[in-house]
Amino acid sequence: MKLADDASGAVSKRSAMTLFSDSSSHYSHRVRIVLAEKGVSVDLVESVDGVPAAELGDLNPYNTMPTLIDRDLILYESKVMMEYLDERFPHPPLLPVYPVARAESRLFMYRVERDWCSLVDTILNSSDKSAVAVARRDLGDSLTALSPIFAEKSFFMSEDFTLVDCCIAPILWRLPALGIEIRASKQTKPLYEYMERLFSREAFQESLSVTEREMRL
Repeated sequence: MKLADDASGAVSKRSAMTLFSDSSSHYSHRVRIVLAEKGVSVDLVESVDGVPAAELGDLNPYNTMPTLIDRDLILYESKVMMEYLDERFPHPPLLPVYPVARAESRLFMYRVERDWCSLVDTILNSSDKSAVAVARRDLGDSLTALSPIFAEKSFFMSEDFTLVDCCIAPILWRLPALGIEIRASKQTKPLYEYMERLFSREAFQESLSVTEREMRL
């Protein structure tokens, strides 16, 4: 599978990268969203039932996904990959230009990791049913409580689509698969509208794997 920039018809492959990806992983998905937003062509090596390709162990000491290979560079932390791609392919920019705004975006990503990604990881990986139930409740409650802030700007605390949205979108897309239902109400309307803006983006649709598309059938 390749993600390619063909928006103008005159742009061919901009890069020959390899991404080792896991369709069940929201961390892999966020990197694929960035690649699609940038129009970067990538050779995608998907895991089989979560088992990484055999050669990954020789490239990444942790044998984890996502792992991005760009010539001699090997990256195996998703936020590092996202910022690297944003700097290597500066258009369209996915982080603000000014240092204060960039720092705020990085802090938002940190908070998404601490407050939401940790709960998703518990739901997906914990064998403790009680802990999973608590994580589902906490994630649903947190998203519901924060829903009004999505009415303030088109994207998360910004009028522009950023790396923060790339981190949030895979989580929101997976809510049904995570067993989380957020009731449609006046309070949650901004969240639903935000999800529609995210999911309708051409790059987001391009980023979806077959497994991910099935999560919302």
